[in-house]
Amino acid sequence: MGTNMGDPTARNKLTAMGVAKLKTPGMYNDGNGLWLQVTARGKSWTFRFTLNGRVREMGLGSASIYSLADARARAIECRKMVHEGVDPIEVRRERRQEALLASAKSVTFQACAEAYIKAHQAGWRNAAHAAQWPMSLAAYAYPVFGALPVQAVDTDLVMEALELIWKTKNETASRVRGRIELVLDWAKTRGYRTGDNPARWRGHLQNLLPRPSKVQRTAHHPALPYDEVAAFLASLRGQAGIAPRALEFTILTAARSNEVIGARWSEIDSAEKTWTVPAERMKAGRAHRVPLSEPAFAILEALRSSGGEYVFPGRRQSDHLARGMMWEVVGRMDRPGVTVHGFRSTFRDWAAERTTFPREVAEAALAHTLENKVEAAYRRGDLFEKRRELMDAWAMWCIQQTPYQKSCQRTGDHIG
Repeated sequence: MGTNMGDPTARNKLTAMGVAKLKTPGMYNDGNGLWLQVTARGKSWTFRFTLNGRVREMGLGSASIYSLADARARAIECRKMVHEGVDPIEVRRERRQEALLASAKSVTFQACAEAYIKAHQAGWRNAAHAAQWPMSLAAYAYPVFGALPVQAVDTDLVMEALELIWKTKNETASRVRGRIELVLDWAKTRGYRTGDNPARWRGHLQNLLPRPSKVQRTAHHPALPYDEVAAFLASLRGQAGIAPRALEFTILTAARSNEVIGARWSEIDSAEKTWTVPAERMKAGRAHRVPLSEPAFAILEALRSSGGEYVFPGRRQSDHLARGMMWEVVGRMDRPGVTVHGFRSTFRDWAAERTTFPREVAEAALAHTLENKVEAAYRRGDLFEKRRELMDAWAMWCIQQTPYQKSCQRTGDHIG
Protein backbone atom coordinates (compact mmCIF):
# COMPACT_ATOMS: atom_id res chain seq x y z
CA MET A 1 0.00 0.00 0.00
CA GLY A 2 1.39 3.39 -0.92
CA THR A 3 1.71 6.13 1.68
CA ASN A 4 2.95 9.64 1.05
CA MET A 5 3.86 11.21 4.37
CA GLY A 6 6.69 13.66 3.54
CA ASP A 7 7.07 16.93 5.42
CA PRO A 8 3.93 17.33 7.60
CA THR A 9 4.22 21.12 7.36
CA ALA A 10 4.45 21.15 3.57
CA ARG A 11 1.41 22.00 1.49
CA ASN A 12 0.16 21.43 -2.05
CA LYS A 13 2.34 18.36 -2.48
CA LEU A 14 -0.06 16.70 -4.93
CA THR A 15 -0.68 17.66 -8.56
CA ALA A 16 -3.82 17.24 -10.62
CA MET A 17 -1.93 14.99 -13.06
CA GLY A 18 -0.45 12.97 -10.23
CA VAL A 19 -3.86 12.44 -8.67
CA ALA A 20 -5.18 11.19 -12.00
CA LYS A 21 -2.33 8.71 -12.39
CA LEU A 22 -2.34 7.27 -8.86
CA LYS A 23 -3.42 3.61 -8.84
CA THR A 24 -1.73 2.08 -5.81
CA PRO A 25 -4.09 1.89 -2.79
CA GLY A 26 -3.02 4.07 0.10
CA MET A 27 -3.22 7.49 1.76
CA TYR A 28 -1.52 10.42 0.01
CA ASN A 29 -0.90 13.67 1.90
CA ASP A 30 -1.39 16.99 0.14
CA GLY A 31 -0.68 19.00 3.31
CA ASN A 32 -2.72 21.16 5.66
CA GLY A 33 -4.79 18.12 6.68
CA LEU A 34 -5.92 17.19 3.16
CA TRP A 35 -5.44 13.55 2.15
CA LEU A 36 -6.26 11.54 -0.93
CA GLN A 37 -7.40 8.00 -0.22
CA VAL A 38 -6.98 5.48 -3.03
CA THR A 39 -8.79 2.13 -2.80
CA ALA A 40 -9.83 -0.56 -5.23
CA ARG A 41 -13.22 1.14 -5.40
CA GLY A 42 -11.88 4.59 -6.29
CA LYS A 43 -10.41 7.78 -4.88
CA SER A 44 -11.79 10.14 -2.26
CA TRP A 45 -10.70 13.20 -0.25
CA THR A 46 -10.30 13.24 3.52
CA PHE A 47 -9.60 16.06 5.95
CA ARG A 48 -7.74 15.18 9.14
CA PHE A 49 -7.74 17.52 12.10
CA THR A 50 -7.23 17.68 15.84
CA LEU A 51 -9.73 19.49 18.04
CA ASN A 52 -9.71 19.52 21.84
CA GLY A 53 -7.04 16.83 21.80
CA ARG A 54 -9.12 14.51 19.67
CA VAL A 55 -8.01 13.38 16.19
CA ARG A 56 -10.85 13.20 13.69
CA GLU A 57 -11.36 12.51 10.00
CA MET A 58 -13.95 14.11 7.75
CA GLY A 59 -14.77 12.91 4.25
CA LEU A 60 -14.77 15.65 1.61
CA GLY A 61 -16.18 13.68 -1.28
CA SER A 62 -15.14 11.59 -4.25
CA ALA A 63 -12.17 12.64 -6.37
CA SER A 64 -14.29 11.88 -9.42
CA ILE A 65 -16.59 14.75 -8.38
CA TYR A 66 -14.25 17.14 -6.60
CA SER A 67 -10.97 18.15 -8.25
CA LEU A 68 -7.76 18.75 -6.33
CA ALA A 69 -8.51 22.49 -6.35
CA ASP A 70 -12.04 21.84 -5.03
CA ALA A 71 -10.71 19.61 -2.27
CA ARG A 72 -8.15 22.21 -1.23
CA ALA A 73 -10.85 24.89 -1.05
CA ARG A 74 -13.02 22.66 1.10
CA ALA A 75 -10.09 21.81 3.34
CA ILE A 76 -9.30 25.52 3.82
CA GLU A 77 -12.91 26.16 4.91
CA CYS A 78 -12.70 23.31 7.41
CA ARG A 79 -9.30 24.42 8.69
CA LYS A 80 -10.71 27.90 9.44
CA MET A 81 -13.45 26.35 11.53
CA VAL A 82 -10.96 24.26 13.49
CA HIS A 83 -8.85 27.36 14.08
CA GLU A 84 -11.94 28.98 15.67
CA GLY A 85 -12.62 25.92 17.80
CA VAL A 86 -15.56 24.74 15.71
CA ASP A 87 -15.95 21.10 14.67
CA PRO A 88 -16.56 21.04 10.88
CA ILE A 89 -18.20 17.61 11.14
CA GLU A 90 -20.85 19.00 13.49
CA VAL A 91 -21.32 22.04 11.24
CA ARG A 92 -21.97 19.79 8.25
CA ARG A 93 -24.42 17.68 10.25
CA GLU A 94 -26.34 20.80 11.27
CA ARG A 95 -26.41 22.07 7.69
CA ARG A 96 -27.80 18.77 6.47
CA GLN A 97 -30.44 18.88 9.20
CA GLU A 98 -31.41 22.40 8.18
CA ALA A 99 -31.62 21.33 4.56
CA LEU A 100 -33.78 18.37 5.50
CA LEU A 101 -36.09 20.59 7.53
CA ALA A 102 -36.28 23.04 4.65
CA SER A 103 -37.34 20.26 2.30
CA ALA A 104 -39.75 19.00 4.95
CA LYS A 105 -41.78 22.18 4.60
CA SER A 106 -43.65 20.36 1.87
CA VAL A 107 -44.12 17.21 4.02
CA THR A 108 -47.55 17.54 5.60
CA PHE A 109 -48.83 16.03 8.83
CA GLN A 110 -51.22 13.87 6.83
CA ALA A 111 -48.38 12.51 4.69
CA CYS A 112 -46.44 11.65 7.85
CA ALA A 113 -49.50 10.02 9.41
CA GLU A 114 -50.12 7.89 6.33
CA ALA A 115 -46.45 6.86 6.27
CA TYR A 116 -46.59 5.97 9.97
CA ILE A 117 -49.72 3.85 9.49
CA LYS A 118 -48.19 2.05 6.51
CA ALA A 119 -45.04 1.31 8.50
CA HIS A 120 -46.84 -0.04 11.57
CA GLN A 121 -50.13 -1.59 10.44
CA ALA A 122 -48.58 -5.01 9.83
CA GLY A 123 -47.96 -5.23 13.58
CA TRP A 124 -51.54 -4.34 14.52
CA ARG A 125 -53.34 -7.61 15.17
CA ASN A 126 -56.74 -6.03 15.64
CA ALA A 127 -58.28 -5.15 12.26
CA ALA A 128 -60.70 -2.72 13.89
CA HIS A 129 -57.79 -0.93 15.56
CA ALA A 130 -56.00 -0.61 12.22
CA ALA A 131 -59.14 0.84 10.61
CA GLN A 132 -59.71 3.34 13.44
CA TRP A 133 -56.31 5.00 12.99
CA PRO A 134 -56.95 6.65 9.59
CA MET A 135 -60.63 7.25 10.31
CA SER A 136 -60.06 9.06 13.61
CA LEU A 137 -57.26 11.22 12.24
CA ALA A 138 -59.32 12.04 9.15
CA ALA A 139 -62.25 13.06 11.33
CA TYR A 140 -60.45 15.21 13.91
CA ALA A 141 -56.80 15.96 13.02
CA TYR A 142 -56.65 16.36 9.24
CA PRO A 143 -59.35 19.06 9.04
CA VAL A 144 -57.30 21.23 11.43
CA PHE A 145 -53.68 20.66 10.36
CA GLY A 146 -53.52 17.70 7.99
CA ALA A 147 -52.44 19.86 5.05
CA LEU A 148 -49.92 21.89 7.06
CA PRO A 149 -46.19 21.08 7.22
CA VAL A 150 -45.60 18.68 10.08
CA GLN A 151 -43.05 21.14 11.51
CA ALA A 152 -45.85 23.73 11.83
CA VAL A 153 -48.00 21.60 14.16
CA ASP A 154 -47.94 23.29 17.56
CA THR A 155 -49.85 23.22 20.83
CA ASP A 156 -52.55 25.62 19.62
CA LEU A 157 -53.35 23.42 16.62
CA VAL A 158 -53.42 20.24 18.70
CA MET A 159 -55.74 21.94 21.19
CA GLU A 160 -58.00 23.09 18.35
CA ALA A 161 -58.36 19.48 17.22
CA LEU A 162 -59.00 18.08 20.70
CA GLU A 163 -60.74 20.72 22.78
CA LEU A 164 -64.24 20.39 21.33
CA ILE A 165 -64.39 16.60 21.70
CA TRP A 166 -62.41 16.25 24.94
CA LYS A 167 -65.52 16.48 27.11
CA THR A 168 -68.12 14.98 24.77
CA LYS A 169 -66.08 12.12 23.28
CA ASN A 170 -63.23 11.77 25.74
CA GLU A 171 -62.23 8.20 24.94
CA THR A 172 -62.04 9.03 21.24
CA ALA A 173 -60.23 12.30 21.95
CA SER A 174 -57.67 10.53 24.14
CA ARG A 175 -56.93 8.04 21.38
CA VAL A 176 -56.62 10.80 18.78
CA ARG A 177 -54.20 12.68 21.04
CA GLY A 178 -52.05 9.58 21.44
CA ARG A 179 -52.03 8.97 17.70
CA ILE A 180 -51.03 12.56 16.95
CA GLU A 181 -48.22 12.22 19.49
CA LEU A 182 -46.92 9.05 17.84
CA VAL A 183 -47.01 10.58 14.36
CA LEU A 184 -45.12 13.67 15.53
CA ASP A 185 -42.51 11.52 17.29
CA TRP A 186 -42.10 9.53 14.06
CA ALA A 187 -41.70 12.76 12.07
CA LYS A 188 -39.02 13.99 14.47
CA THR A 189 -37.12 10.72 14.20
CA ARG A 190 -37.25 10.99 10.42
CA GLY A 191 -35.91 14.53 10.61
CA TYR A 192 -39.10 16.28 9.46
CA ARG A 193 -39.50 18.34 12.60
CA THR A 194 -37.60 19.49 15.67
CA GLY A 195 -38.53 20.53 19.18
CA ASP A 196 -40.81 19.07 21.83
CA ASN A 197 -43.93 17.12 20.97
CA PRO A 198 -46.97 19.42 21.38
CA ALA A 199 -49.33 16.43 21.73
CA ARG A 200 -47.56 14.90 24.73
CA TRP A 201 -49.69 14.53 27.85
CA ARG A 202 -47.29 14.52 30.78
CA GLY A 203 -46.05 17.94 31.72
CA HIS A 204 -47.85 19.57 28.81
CA LEU A 205 -51.45 18.94 27.72
CA GLN A 206 -52.30 17.74 31.21
CA ASN A 207 -51.91 21.39 32.20
CA LEU A 208 -54.47 22.48 29.61
CA LEU A 209 -57.08 19.70 29.58
CA PRO A 210 -58.94 17.95 32.43
CA ARG A 211 -57.84 14.41 33.19
CA PRO A 212 -59.78 11.81 31.17
CA SER A 213 -61.04 10.18 34.37
CA LYS A 214 -62.74 13.46 35.32
CA VAL A 215 -64.77 13.79 32.15
CA GLN A 216 -65.01 10.28 30.75
CA ARG A 217 -68.40 8.71 30.65
CA THR A 218 -68.26 5.00 29.86
CA ALA A 219 -70.89 4.03 27.32
CA HIS A 220 -71.80 0.42 28.10
CA HIS A 221 -73.26 -1.79 25.42
CA PRO A 222 -76.99 -2.26 26.12
CA ALA A 223 -77.41 -5.67 27.71
CA LEU A 224 -80.38 -8.01 27.97
CA PRO A 225 -81.33 -8.72 31.61
CA TYR A 226 -80.11 -12.20 32.51
CA ASP A 227 -83.62 -13.23 33.58
CA GLU A 228 -84.68 -12.85 29.93
CA VAL A 229 -81.81 -14.61 28.22
CA ALA A 230 -83.40 -18.09 28.22
CA ALA A 231 -86.58 -16.82 26.54
CA PHE A 232 -84.44 -14.91 24.04
CA LEU A 233 -82.51 -18.07 23.17
CA ALA A 234 -85.70 -20.07 22.84
CA SER A 235 -86.94 -17.58 20.29
CA LEU A 236 -83.56 -17.49 18.58
CA ARG A 237 -83.54 -21.24 18.02
CA GLY A 238 -86.69 -20.85 15.99
CA GLN A 239 -84.68 -19.01 13.34
CA ALA A 240 -82.91 -21.00 10.68
CA GLY A 241 -79.52 -20.15 9.22
CA ILE A 242 -75.86 -19.74 10.12
CA ALA A 243 -76.16 -16.26 11.68
CA PRO A 244 -78.69 -17.32 14.39
CA ARG A 245 -76.47 -20.28 15.29
CA ALA A 246 -73.41 -18.01 15.48
CA LEU A 247 -75.29 -15.64 17.79
CA GLU A 248 -76.45 -18.53 19.96
CA PHE A 249 -72.88 -19.84 20.19
CA THR A 250 -71.66 -16.32 21.03
CA ILE A 251 -74.10 -16.05 23.92
CA LEU A 252 -73.31 -19.51 25.31
CA THR A 253 -69.54 -18.93 25.20
CA ALA A 254 -69.64 -15.23 26.24
CA ALA A 255 -67.14 -14.61 23.44
CA ARG A 256 -66.60 -11.52 21.33
CA SER A 257 -68.27 -11.50 17.92
CA ASN A 258 -65.02 -11.26 15.93
CA GLU A 259 -63.66 -14.28 17.84
CA VAL A 260 -66.74 -16.29 16.88
CA ILE A 261 -67.14 -15.38 13.22
CA GLY A 262 -63.48 -16.20 12.56
CA ALA A 263 -63.64 -19.59 14.32
CA ARG A 264 -62.08 -22.43 12.30
CA TRP A 265 -62.69 -26.13 12.70
CA SER A 266 -58.96 -26.56 13.33
CA GLU A 267 -59.43 -24.60 16.58
CA ILE A 268 -61.98 -27.08 17.94
CA ASP A 269 -60.86 -30.04 20.05
CA SER A 270 -63.91 -32.30 20.00
CA ALA A 271 -62.42 -34.85 22.38
CA GLU A 272 -61.80 -32.23 25.07
CA LYS A 273 -64.75 -30.04 24.04
CA THR A 274 -62.47 -27.03 23.88
CA TRP A 275 -62.17 -24.12 21.48
CA THR A 276 -58.79 -22.34 21.33
CA VAL A 277 -58.94 -18.83 19.90
CA PRO A 278 -55.52 -17.84 18.47
CA ALA A 279 -53.72 -14.75 19.73
CA GLU A 280 -54.21 -12.72 16.56
CA ARG A 281 -57.99 -12.75 17.03
CA MET A 282 -57.91 -11.91 20.73
CA LYS A 283 -58.10 -8.34 22.01
CA ALA A 284 -55.31 -8.95 24.54
CA GLY A 285 -53.10 -10.60 21.93
CA ARG A 286 -52.90 -13.94 23.79
CA ALA A 287 -54.41 -17.29 22.82
CA HIS A 288 -57.56 -18.10 24.82
CA ARG A 289 -59.03 -21.54 25.61
CA VAL A 290 -62.80 -21.68 25.80
CA PRO A 291 -64.50 -24.65 27.52
CA LEU A 292 -67.53 -25.73 25.51
CA SER A 293 -70.70 -26.59 27.39
CA GLU A 294 -72.98 -29.30 26.02
CA PRO A 295 -75.36 -26.80 24.36
CA ALA A 296 -72.45 -24.92 22.75
CA PHE A 297 -70.84 -28.14 21.55
CA ALA A 298 -74.18 -29.34 20.17
CA ILE A 299 -74.31 -26.30 17.89
CA LEU A 300 -70.92 -27.26 16.44
CA GLU A 301 -71.93 -30.88 15.97
CA ALA A 302 -75.00 -29.78 14.02
CA LEU A 303 -72.84 -27.61 11.72
CA ARG A 304 -69.91 -29.97 11.24
CA SER A 305 -71.36 -31.60 8.13
CA SER A 306 -71.43 -28.24 6.33
CA GLY A 307 -67.72 -28.58 5.50
CA GLY A 308 -65.34 -25.73 4.78
CA GLU A 309 -62.65 -24.09 6.85
CA TYR A 310 -64.87 -21.84 8.97
CA VAL A 311 -67.31 -23.00 11.63
CA PHE A 312 -69.71 -20.22 10.64
CA PRO A 313 -69.21 -19.76 6.89
CA GLY A 314 -70.43 -16.80 4.90
CA ARG A 315 -72.19 -16.88 1.56
CA ARG A 316 -69.10 -18.55 0.17
CA GLN A 317 -67.53 -21.48 1.99
CA SER A 318 -64.12 -19.83 1.68
CA ASP A 319 -65.26 -16.82 3.75
CA HIS A 320 -66.48 -16.54 7.32
CA LEU A 321 -69.79 -15.03 8.33
CA ALA A 322 -69.96 -11.25 7.99
CA ARG A 323 -69.93 -9.52 11.37
CA GLY A 324 -73.07 -7.52 10.63
CA MET A 325 -75.15 -10.67 10.14
CA MET A 326 -75.46 -11.30 13.89
CA TRP A 327 -76.50 -7.68 14.39
CA GLU A 328 -79.24 -8.21 11.82
CA VAL A 329 -80.49 -11.23 13.76
CA VAL A 330 -80.67 -9.19 16.97
CA GLY A 331 -82.51 -6.49 15.05
CA ARG A 332 -85.22 -9.01 14.10
CA MET A 333 -85.69 -10.11 17.71
CA ASP A 334 -87.75 -7.09 18.79
CA ARG A 335 -85.31 -6.17 21.56
CA PRO A 336 -84.65 -2.43 21.06
CA GLY A 337 -81.16 -1.30 22.05
CA VAL A 338 -79.76 -4.79 22.71
CA THR A 339 -76.38 -5.44 21.05
CA VAL A 340 -74.38 -8.57 20.34
CA HIS A 341 -71.52 -7.42 22.57
CA GLY A 342 -74.00 -6.65 25.35
CA PHE A 343 -74.53 -10.36 25.99
CA ARG A 344 -71.07 -10.43 27.58
CA SER A 345 -72.43 -7.95 30.13
CA THR A 346 -75.49 -10.16 30.58
CA PHE A 347 -73.19 -13.07 31.39
CA ARG A 348 -71.06 -10.97 33.74
CA ASP A 349 -74.10 -9.64 35.63
CA TRP A 350 -75.46 -13.17 36.01
CA ALA A 351 -72.12 -14.51 37.27
CA ALA A 352 -71.86 -11.73 39.84
CA GLU A 353 -75.45 -11.77 41.10
CA ARG A 354 -76.63 -15.35 40.73
CA THR A 355 -73.51 -17.46 41.37
CA THR A 356 -70.78 -17.84 43.95
CA PHE A 357 -67.96 -18.16 41.44
CA PRO A 358 -65.00 -15.88 42.29
CA ARG A 359 -64.74 -12.66 40.34
CA GLU A 360 -61.45 -13.68 38.73
CA VAL A 361 -63.07 -16.79 37.20
CA ALA A 362 -65.74 -14.70 35.47
CA GLU A 363 -63.12 -12.20 34.30
CA ALA A 364 -61.00 -15.03 32.92
CA ALA A 365 -64.03 -16.43 31.09
CA LEU A 366 -64.40 -13.06 29.38
CA ALA A 367 -60.66 -13.01 28.59
CA HIS A 368 -60.29 -9.73 30.43
CA THR A 369 -56.76 -8.56 31.24
CA LEU A 370 -56.09 -8.16 34.94
CA GLU A 371 -55.76 -4.47 35.80
CA ASN A 372 -53.72 -5.28 38.91
CA LYS A 373 -50.21 -5.76 37.49
CA VAL A 374 -48.93 -7.48 40.63
CA GLU A 375 -51.79 -9.97 40.59
CA ALA A 376 -51.28 -10.56 36.87
CA ALA A 377 -47.57 -11.24 37.40
CA TYR A 378 -48.28 -13.98 39.96
CA ARG A 379 -51.19 -15.64 38.17
CA ARG A 380 -49.82 -18.10 35.65
CA GLY A 381 -52.82 -20.36 35.05
CA ASP A 382 -56.02 -19.62 33.14
CA LEU A 383 -58.45 -21.14 35.71
CA PHE A 384 -59.65 -23.43 32.94
CA GLU A 385 -61.38 -26.14 34.98
CA LYS A 386 -63.15 -23.56 37.12
CA ARG A 387 -64.19 -21.75 33.97
CA ARG A 388 -65.62 -25.00 32.59
CA GLU A 389 -67.82 -25.30 35.67
CA LEU A 390 -68.89 -21.67 35.23
CA MET A 391 -69.77 -22.08 31.55
CA ASP A 392 -71.70 -25.28 32.28
CA ALA A 393 -73.68 -23.38 34.92
CA TRP A 394 -74.29 -20.54 32.45
CA ALA A 395 -75.58 -23.04 29.87
CA MET A 396 -77.97 -24.53 32.43
CA TRP A 397 -79.23 -21.04 33.23
CA CYS A 398 -79.78 -20.39 29.53
CA ILE A 399 -81.92 -23.53 29.09
CA GLN A 400 -83.82 -23.29 32.37
CA GLN A 401 -87.10 -22.19 30.79
CA THR A 402 -89.47 -24.66 29.18
CA PRO A 403 -89.79 -22.86 25.79
CA TYR A 404 -86.08 -23.26 25.22
CA GLN A 405 -86.10 -26.94 26.21
CA LYS A 406 -89.04 -27.58 23.91
CA SER A 407 -87.27 -25.86 21.03
CA CYS A 408 -84.26 -28.11 21.66
CA GLN A 409 -86.49 -31.17 21.51
CA ARG A 410 -88.05 -29.97 18.25
CA THR A 411 -84.66 -29.65 16.58
CA GLY A 412 -83.54 -33.05 17.88
CA ASP A 413 -80.53 -31.59 19.72
CA HIS A 414 -79.49 -33.22 22.94
CA ILE A 415 -78.87 -30.32 25.31
CA GLY A 416 -78.13 -31.32 28.91
